[in-house]
Amino acid sequence: MTDQAEFALDLHRVAVPDPSSNACWSPFSVASALALAQEAARGETRAELDGLLRGFDASDALDVPELAVANTLWADDDLTLDPGFPLAGSVRRTAFSDPSTVRKLVNTDVAETTRGLIPELLDSPPPADAAAIIVNALYLKVGWLNAFSAGETAPKPFHAPGGDVDVPTMKVTEKFRYARHDGWQTIVLPADSGVEAVVLLPDESLEQPLTPAVFEAREFTRLELSLPKVDVREKLTLKSVVERLGIRRMFTRNADFSGLSPDERLFVDDVVHEAVLRLDEEGLEGAAATAVTFRTVSFEIPADPVVVDVDRPFLLAVRHARSGAIYFLAQVARP
Repeated sequence: MTDQAEFALDLHRVAVPDPSSNACWSPFSVASALALAQEAARGETRAELDGLLRGFDASDALDVPELAVANTLWADDDLTLDPGFPLAGSVRRTAFSDPSTVRKLVNTDVAETTRGLIPELLDSPPPADAAAIIVNALYLKVGWLNAFSAGETAPKPFHAPGGDVDVPTMKVTEKFRYARHDGWQTIVLPADSGVEAVVLLPDESLEQPLTPAVFEAREFTRLELSLPKVDVREKLTLKSVVERLGIRRMFTRNADFSGLSPDERLFVDDVVHEAVLRLDEEGLEGAAATAVTFRTVSFEIPADPVVVDVDRPFLLAVRHARSGAIYFLAQVARP
């Protein structure tokens, strides 16, 4: 729990620096996609990812019937894959020479997994020299164990950064796990299949210090809870975010992803992420997707120069480059 909470908070501080804006992202989806890149990485590239993803294990969190998760490797038809890579046996092959088709295929697949909540993860086609894309997509929909009554929902003032606004606010009186930690209140809302929503409410502002301990609440307390309905969506490009957390080598041409392809030098172009989260009286619904795009490292092999000795009579033309009009044509027999 601690490692995964630290990962979530570390990325959140960098990815969402503005406390006055709505934001939403999936630490699980991002970590799952990066963990597959980690499996392909070797050397210093692997060491950096090991440090960021320490303790991450997706296996326990997958044991939820209402959770749909798809990990997919899209690879160019001509890319040789290491048979030991976890997704090598179920790779989706396509011609990356047609980037628009690659984009369409990836987006269609993500839209299917996320029940249409994320219809276009990739806003644009991958680069012309892209050779593979690792994609994680997930969808979750569960009901509350202590449902809110729709009849209790009513407009209520919310103290937003720009001033108070009236928002639809749900209400329930029930026993919930509750705690106070260093200026934060923690309320745990249980849902089906072991899923829970954790509300972290600061006494002052979202800018005050936050540690993984804030996620813990063990004591049950009877609460009269008022909670706004939530509907947030966010799309992030995470290259600069993970670079600031020390993951730099995989974005350079010195990256080592030989665990993905033994024959092709690859590096990561970008990490794209989108997430949607909705809370209402009945429960919660969320979807997220992360794409890690790999490009090939182009080797420029110096060619032997063509030797040209202008040592005999020649013609010389002076022309207009765009139209081709020849201003002068000379014959040089005796320089």
